[in-house]
Amino acid sequence: MKIPRILIVAMLVLGASSVMAQHRLPAWAMGGFVRPEGRNPVISPDSLNLFWCPMLGDSIAWESNDTFNPAAAVKDGNIVLLYRAEDKSGVKIGHRTSRLGHAVSTDGVAFDRMKTPVMYPGEDNQKENEWPGGCEDPRVAMTSDGLYVMLYTQWNRKVARLGVATSRDLIHWEKHGPAFQKAYGGKFHETWSKSASLVTEIVDGKQVITKIKGRYFMYWGERGIHGAWSDNLKDWEPVVDEKGNLRSFIRPRDGYFDSDLTECGPPAIKTPAGYLLLYNGKNKSGANRDARFNANAYCAGQVLFDPEDPTKPVGRLDAPFLRPMAPFEKSGQYKDGTVFIEGMAFHGGKWYLYYGCADSKVGVAVFDPSQPAAADPLPDAP
Repeated sequence: MKIPRILIVAMLVLGASSVMAQHRLPAWAMGGFVRPEGRNPVISPDSLNLFWCPMLGDSIAWESNDTFNPAAAVKDGNIVLLYRAEDKSGVKIGHRTSRLGHAVSTDGVAFDRMKTPVMYPGEDNQKENEWPGGCEDPRVAMTSDGLYVMLYTQWNRKVARLGVATSRDLIHWEKHGPAFQKAYGGKFHETWSKSASLVTEIVDGKQVITKIKGRYFMYWGERGIHGAWSDNLKDWEPVVDEKGNLRSFIRPRDGYFDSDLTECGPPAIKTPAGYLLLYNGKNKSGANRDARFNANAYCAGQVLFDPEDPTKPVGRLDAPFLRPMAPFEKSGQYKDGTVFIEGMAFHGGKWYLYYGCADSKVGVAVFDPSQPAAADPLPDAP
């Protein structure tokens, strides 16, 4: 796909051109992202903060075990993180209870945290979908009139479902239930669904949810990238093929960093070249993995979709732009290494990308379009 020079210049404003240390990113891609020296991780577990759990009827250390996989948003000129926090109620990831914490920063690096979670399982109409697993892995985007829309995983330890919630202040949330519960007569209500990225664009210096041909659109999925349409941001209709089955726009590739999973990252961005989605790629553990990276490691990729058709991929990175490198990205409850990108905020002309570090802490990497830097260098092939 040949992109005119004028579009390349425009994409620099949005944050879409840079050079890797060992290979060049295409003009449509975003990067590179730089980890602020000596500042990571920006969120770590805290065993002192207690919360009265309405489900247990007891006070618990709700973020004592792990803090990771955050959403990011901008409010009143500050960056707000909504991060996943696990208590010590289970023996491994997925077997504890997750709640969402709230942290705010003026510079995107130093955060002040609330003492109690802002989203959690409770005695409400979503109890059946969220207990005992909890509320996990949020992504958040804002409408042009200031409504924040959260898509998160409702985990009852039976079926993972995409849930929808809305807020005006990022603290008080109204839960609207599973995103696909009404679509096609409930056909996909029992289908495992998670990791949703709303399509956004930059308008007057702010990242806001946008429409495509009069409707809202999101990418979602982990075993492949799917899509869904909505008229109200609450009820979503998955994209299906002529047989009524879910369509996958991209899927894992043998021999690449994303050989096992392709899982959506932060909200997608409308650029002059098309719709840009940053996603998480998991490496396989067997013979078909990318031998340059650890088996089961999570690295970050990018895919570009046609500006006239958000379901049609027209570009995809063959190598990750962000990969586990720092010790805190390779030591934690997920020891194979993880930079799980999930929240991204456009603030002060820069892009702040927040990610889970080994499923244990939260890190940040920053892309400044005015001073492009190298993306993560790639290891030599074995």
